[in-house]
Amino acid sequence: MPTAPVIRSDVPGSFAWGVFHERHPKLVQQVLDALPYGPAERAAVERLLVESTTDVLEPLGEDAPDAAQWLEWGADLWGRPWGEAPFLWAESYFYRRLLDAIGYFRPGAWQGIDPFAPFKNAELAGAAVDDELDGLPEARRAQALLSSALWGNRADLSFQLTATTGGQNRSDLVADDSTTLWTQLEGTRGGRICVVADNAGRELLPDLVLIDHLLTRGLATQVVLYVKPQPYYVSDATTADVLASIDRLRTAAVGGRLWRAMTDGALVVRTHPFFCAPLPFHDMPADLRTEFTGAAMTILKGDLNYRRLVGDRLHSPTTPFTDVTDHFPTPVTALRTLKSDVIVGLDADTTTRLDASETPWRTNGHHAVIQVAARQ
Repeated sequence: MPTAPVIRSDVPGSFAWGVFHERHPKLVQQVLDALPYGPAERAAVERLLVESTTDVLEPLGEDAPDAAQWLEWGADLWGRPWGEAPFLWAESYFYRRLLDAIGYFRPGAWQGIDPFAPFKNAELAGAAVDDELDGLPEARRAQALLSSALWGNRADLSFQLTATTGGQNRSDLVADDSTTLWTQLEGTRGGRICVVADNAGRELLPDLVLIDHLLTRGLATQVVLYVKPQPYYVSDATTADVLASIDRLRTAAVGGRLWRAMTDGALVVRTHPFFCAPLPFHDMPADLRTEFTGAAMTILKGDLNYRRLVGDRLHSPTTPFTDVTDHFPTPVTALRTLKSDVIVGLDADTTTRLDASETPWRTNGHHAVIQVAARQ
């Protein structure tokens, strides 16, 4: 692993500090407003909020289904202030504890109820889908679909795109290896492609349409879509979200094709407990590594997967993307809108231009990367 400093949340004014002291309180209030949780659940959520900013890390209760696993993951952290833990670790544990607080794992009325479902459902209800991209020339259609997947959490998903940038300025795409991606996929045409999903709702819809393109154009004979095994990070996609999205897409031809792809095994949805782990992909377990091995390409969506891929560290922005991804068992592509401090793979001129803008360009979601680590 690289030796760049690990990001922590104990630096006042930093982005990571703001997540715990500013973002989480707003999130907690949204969760409590979205569903009619009772006094016990509400009090537990409020206690978690206070604990995560002023107290030390405590392990899960012994009756938690994953208590032993978290004891191992936090072996060197229990009893230390939350802010002293790696930001990736502490943020992941916050969401795991939030599920505990609202009774997600306990027998009772709230068991298995996704606390983020109201937000996901609202996004799906507001999305419109049509097939107008089918009329575009092949190269433009492919690039438009890739752009829509890249900017999925910002883009209008009417899929009535007329430009390859999906409505974004070219300067917003600060690293663009899209040509390398398509060349790599053409060279391995007909192989298996893995896609590690990020968010549900408006982001998952264009991901699925891109997957349909990979299958219908013969760039993949099978796509394996990896999702979270449980609600996580507000809107991360689960199997239930994939099914809801495909059902939403069935108003257009693409939805029918995806439905059939699932039934005949061309599209496979999988999950693994590690996708909710507080660790980078460098530490993925052997069984998951074996699942990826042999894929022609793995496409990782979103900011969190990027952090897990390159390591949640304060890398120099000019660190080569290939240098921090050579641990991954397949060729890998990152489609990521920048929403945290981590960034690699930029050239020096781009870094200088962005720094001179005097804007929080690493965290404001206005910039994105398409980065590819190909294999010979």
